[in-house]
Amino acid sequence: MPKTQSPQDLLPLTPPVFHILLALADEERHGYGIMQDVARQTDDRLQLGPGTLYGCLKRMLAAQLVQESDERPDPALDDQRRRYYRMTALGQRVVRAEAQRLANAVVAARSKRLLDRGKPSLAGGKA
Repeated sequence: MPKTQSPQDLLPLTPPVFHILLALADEERHGYGIMQDVARQTDDRLQLGPGTLYGCLKRMLAAQLVQESDERPDPALDDQRRRYYRMTALGQRVVRAEAQRLANAVVAARSKRLLDRGKPSLAGGKA
């Protein structure tokens, strides 16, 4: 029986992989939908091009973080060429572990007075 992979074995995630998993956390999406959600999540600070997106998805499929979905929306509303992706149970454990790792980093940065307390910001201000 193969050993179950620990989420910590896959950390840290790259920003594109982390945000792709976040995009899939609440629903299945096709590639363009993932790209749009990542841009929304990051206030357009991270815009995935097709090469980055599909390269990441290929590696994420191999690592069993995501899988292609067999379910399709209404064919009248969808293009059959689209591939839909969903997060696997392992992907969910990994994205939670990464979110916790990042939260711990924020706590450490606040303890060093590098961040304002209780004031989350996506602003790319100068240090």
